[in-house]
Amino acid sequence: MTDYANEVANDLLEIGAVKFSPEAPFTWASGIKSPIYTDNRMTIGFPKVRENIYCGLTELIKASYPDVEIIGGVATAGIPHAAWVADQLKKPMIYVRSKPKDHGAGRQTEGANVTNHKVVLIDDLISTGGSVLAAAKAVENEGGNVLGIVSIFSYELLAGVKNFESANLTFKSLTTYSQLMALAVSRGDLAADQIETLNEWKKQPEKWQAN
Repeated sequence: MTDYANEVANDLLEIGAVKFSPEAPFTWASGIKSPIYTDNRMTIGFPKVRENIYCGLTELIKASYPDVEIIGGVATAGIPHAAWVADQLKKPMIYVRSKPKDHGAGRQTEGANVTNHKVVLIDDLISTGGSVLAAAKAVENEGGNVLGIVSIFSYELLAGVKNFESANLTFKSLTTYSQLMALAVSRGDLAADQIETLNEWKKQPEKWQAN
């Protein structure tokens, strides 16, 4: 059986989707500075990488949410992966906009009718969970039952865990910050002082918040 978690973590490092910069941190939209940046949008440009992802996500959903009826993609990065997973599982699909359309029917979800159906949403990564939890709320507002969320990668931030607990939703990720770090260390991608910085950031990212 393929170890998709390790395969995908290695893929992300190999294609340069993950960048480390402890000395000159990246700034996220939330205002938090981070020594790591993950761009999973790059994965769709690599056929074998995206195959590992959709096969891994398919197995993850089968194991964690076997009763799923509809696969949903969170705009925009989750949409292509949701399409491949929906095809693998032979399930209907939806995608969820970041906000409702300002014309026509004003819908926020497109595709299958979610009313009284069990939905699993796919996003590219989980940090604090804000955008994907908003998507889940949109699906629920249209009558769907969100079983949970799956993603390619999770930063494993405490804020994200708390936000999902508050929303009474679970999430599963194909690979995680801890797995990625362990692999990066074994590959020799990081110096000892960089490893320490990255570990400290995960424990208390709020200390890096931009002014």
